[in-house]
Amino acid sequence: MTATYLERVALHYLERYSASVAMLRQVLERRVAKRCRLRDEDPAAFAETIATIVERARSSGLVDDARFTAARAATLRRRGTSARGLSAKLAAKGVDRTLIAETLETERDKAEEEGTDAEEAAARAYARRRRLGPFRRPGTRAAHRDKDIAAMARAGFSYGLAKTTIDADPDEEDGLDR
Repeated sequence: MTATYLERVALHYLERYSASVAMLRQVLERRVAKRCRLRDEDPAAFAETIATIVERARSSGLVDDARFTAARAATLRRRGTSARGLSAKLAAKGVDRTLIAETLETERDKAEEEGTDAEEAAARAYARRRRLGPFRRPGTRAAHRDKDIAAMARAGFSYGLAKTTIDADPDEEDGLDR
């Protein structure tokens, strides 16, 4: 296993996926560990090579945690992920907590400029995707109210926001598709 081989592995991975620095490092470490198990070698011998490759990818702009965080946050918000869920998912990808907080603050500022609330929009998107509250079939909504609020709470939305979203008037919901 050579540095050239690991660079090709990194480039192939980055061609297919957007990644954080930690994700790229994990991919390379897993590949090295797998190869070393097969050949009875010590994976620690490749730690410096991995660090060099990751640093080269970061300095050349192939891996940018800020860009990754902003793109992933936008995607998750469109799907209806709460701020808590977003923080947890990005932290699991190895993104620094301060960068996550900055991204959420930037998102909040942008939403204020537009006169919207990102958390409310995410809650509506989540309810729409899961067919909760105003997005349920008519006649079944009241019977499932508590379950719908619980589902919203498990997704990381506050009780007040979950209650407001679930109790919203179906006629006033924009984009209600039945």
